[in-house]
Amino acid sequence: MSKPSKIPVDSNALPSIPNLLTLSRIALIPIIMAAFYTDNHLGRWVAALAFISACFTDFLDGYVARLWSQTSRFGQLLDPIADKLLVASTLLMLVGFGRIRPVSFLPALIILCREILVSGLREFLSGLQVQMPVTLLAKWKTAAQMIAISLLLIGDISPFGGAVNLIGEGLLWVAAILTLMTGYAYLRLSLRHL
Repeated sequence: MSKPSKIPVDSNALPSIPNLLTLSRIALIPIIMAAFYTDNHLGRWVAALAFISACFTDFLDGYVARLWSQTSRFGQLLDPIADKLLVASTLLMLVGFGRIRPVSFLPALIILCREILVSGLREFLSGLQVQMPVTLLAKWKTAAQMIAISLLLIGDISPFGGAVNLIGEGLLWVAAILTLMTGYAYLRLSLRHL
């Protein structure tokens, strides 16, 4: 995708749209959680659509921030927090409601642990004024885990039945492997500054 050209925006005329998009991602989390308790087809579709919408805002907030030159320190802080809240809460609900087979608890645990580790490393490095840039591999990891979770939310209610669960769990394993690779790369970067 080509880099967006910047469009000048009067920051006093508009609220920060990227930050509103990020906040909307956090606001969708209770809807996803509530949908689990309905335990019917409609609830599963609501959870999946809310999660997919939240994933779309993850792409959109960064794109709009760069396009309109509305990047902010608040947005840089809030965006990864929103991502981690969304992924962690949804994975925990999938495990808690038995939507993931026990054999796939391990990749879910790896993803959760990596999110906590990277958050700590980012906090540590920010105190040293060191940036931890998002790598292309990390973007692939995010895409794999978002697609995996979306499929697992739909699960066996899709027209394709249990195959959707198997594909979702397979992608969760792919995401976990990429998670280990990116987590290790971030850890190596941090160790240079200890």
